Amino acid sequence: MSGEHESGGTMFDDLRDLYQEVILDHGRRPRHMQRLARFDATAKGDNPMCGDRVQVWVAFAPDGTIEQAGFEARGCAISIASADLMAETVVGHNKQDARALFASFREMAKTGACPDCAPALEPALERLKPLSGVHEYPSRVKCATLPWHALAAALDDVKEATSE
Repeated sequence: MSGEHESGGTMFDDLRDLYQEVILDHGRRPRHMQRLARFDATAKGDNPMCGDRVQVWVAFAPDGTIEQAGFEARGCAISIASADLMAETVVGHNKQDARALFASFREMAKTGACPDCAPALEPALERLKPLSGVHEYPSRVKCATLPWHALAAALDDVKEATSE
C-alpha cells in the first residue's frame, strides 16, 4: 500500500507530526527571542482577541538587507514559533522581499498552500511550511501572522500593528 506504514499511519500523518514537532520546538525554545542591542526598526503587535503580544526588532546591513531580527513575545506556541521562524527566514532579504515573504506566508497560513508564490522565495517558504496547517483552524491564523504584521509595521516605520 503506497504511502502507508505498518502502523496504519500515512506519510501525511508523519509529515503533520513532524510539523507539529517543529512548531512545539520553536514555541518552547525559540532561537531568536531577544531584544537586539542595536536595531534600526521596531514595532509591537497585539492580538486583543487571544492576548498574543509581540515586539519585533530589525537591524539592517549596509546593503539594506535584514542583517538580524529578534523578538519578544507572550502568547501561544503558534505565535512564538511563527515569530522565531520569521526572524530566522527574513535575514538576508531586503524590505521588498520581506514584505513579499509575508504576503506569501499569509496566503499559506490562510489556505495551506501558495500556488502564486515567487520562486525566489521558495527556500524561505519551505522553512515556514510547518505553520501551513493553521489554515485548518481559522482562529489560529491570526496567531501565526501577528509577528509578520509587526515586522511589516517595523519596515514601514509604524510602531504598532494588529493581527487584522
